[in-house]
Amino acid sequence: MRTDIELLDAWCAGDNVAGDALIRRHFEAVCRFFRSKLGEDVEDLIQRTFQICTVRRKELQADGSFRGFLFGVARNLLLDHLRRLYRRGAHDDVHMYSLRDLGTTPSEAVARNEREMLIQEAMRRIPLEQRMLLELAHWERLTGREIAQALDIGENTVRSRLSRARAALREELERLGSKDSL
Repeated sequence: MRTDIELLDAWCAGDNVAGDALIRRHFEAVCRFFRSKLGEDVEDLIQRTFQICTVRRKELQADGSFRGFLFGVARNLLLDHLRRLYRRGAHDDVHMYSLRDLGTTPSEAVARNEREMLIQEAMRRIPLEQRMLLELAHWERLTGREIAQALDIGENTVRSRLSRARAALREELERLGSKDSL
């Protein structure tokens, strides 16, 4: 089986079958990344993510991970999209806002139980950067190195920010849990 980077290189050289294989391999993860924050209408962002990967192929380091590179591209597109959507300047740190602060109401799947709904609500209340860290680490199972690559930060920074993100999520869960008991 060809590696992601081999498929990307073949696609960049004109092999559309390789491109299709690469997209099939990572489509669900990229789709999940955008839908968890924006709702259902994300096809354009998904398509642009893969297209930008081909355009920026030379930026992927020899020792880099394609998944880290892919989610880095997706992250940048998401932040650009949110800036445009909420008319914020290019230098506004939209990743520091929560989706609730930005006014986004993503259509999230109906939760199977009360705990899942509580987690979803808590995730909406924490800053977007922390949400992305948790999603990349736990749902997409990216390594610390891949997350560092995706977010363009150091691996040690990933660990410390991931710790803070988990603490923020726990705080929100406690806050939401105490509201339910009132």
